[in-house]
Amino acid sequence: MIKRIWIYLIGVIAIIVALSFLVGEVVTGSAATATETLLTDLPVESVNIPSTDGASVRGWLVNGKSGNGAILLVHSIRSNRVEMLSRARFLTARGYHVLMIDLQAHGETPGSRITFGARESKNVESAITFLRHRFPNERIGAIGVSLGAAAIVLARQDMRLNAVILESLHPTLEEAVENRLRLFFGEPGTLFLPILLAQIAFFTDTKTDQLSPIQHINNLNSPILFISGTNDRHTTPFETERLFAAAREPKELWIVPGAGHFNMHEYAGRTYEQEVLEFLAHYLKQPVYDE
Repeated sequence: MIKRIWIYLIGVIAIIVALSFLVGEVVTGSAATATETLLTDLPVESVNIPSTDGASVRGWLVNGKSGNGAILLVHSIRSNRVEMLSRARFLTARGYHVLMIDLQAHGETPGSRITFGARESKNVESAITFLRHRFPNERIGAIGVSLGAAAIVLARQDMRLNAVILESLHPTLEEAVENRLRLFFGEPGTLFLPILLAQIAFFTDTKTDQLSPIQHINNLNSPILFISGTNDRHTTPFETERLFAAAREPKELWIVPGAGHFNMHEYAGRTYEQEVLEFLAHYLKQPVYDE
């Protein structure tokens, strides 16, 4: 009887380990998409931005009007620059220069695995450098969604931005993974958490706590607008409030009534545009000229 119990337990453990590795492969696997073939109504310039890892970051640039500022748009996990097109439309209509990029292992930017900000943050650094060289007299802002927001926070802080908008950003990688496991598999899904976190640490060659935005948010020396939804179960309002509390001033928090973990612009529409434009106008509209 005892032998059967041990065999059963070993079998259960083996299944959990195997499923954890399978989930890990799915979660970290590349999300390549031929985004360049997806036509846009915006007059975009296709750009290849050199990155510190030797690969090129693919993106679209839309020129605005001098003195209004330049904005980097960074998409969420397993998505690409196309996700940010609706934001680009209303931002360029107000005269902003806009750069949309594919993070590594997404869209047309090379990469074998998604690394939850470890390598994606380098893409953000390269994109900001590109904008500074292309528009040397402009103030620069960034809008990031989920993984895109994490990549902005984890980027080198000497890349100082004049305004940052962080949407649906998790405070810790552990909470982000645990919330999703619970959503997809129920409470038993959390059994996969230790193995998944170990896989992520192995694939990224980085301790998972170093990939937690709340460990870095106080180093982000920029005005920040945090946006989250009251019904977001991937990143709860309480988690967003913890990030907000840890960030430096000046900072603002907008919890969108009824919103979940999805495209905030599509959900909140004109209200989103108004909130974002007011924030950006306050911090970006004054050009910075070299003396």
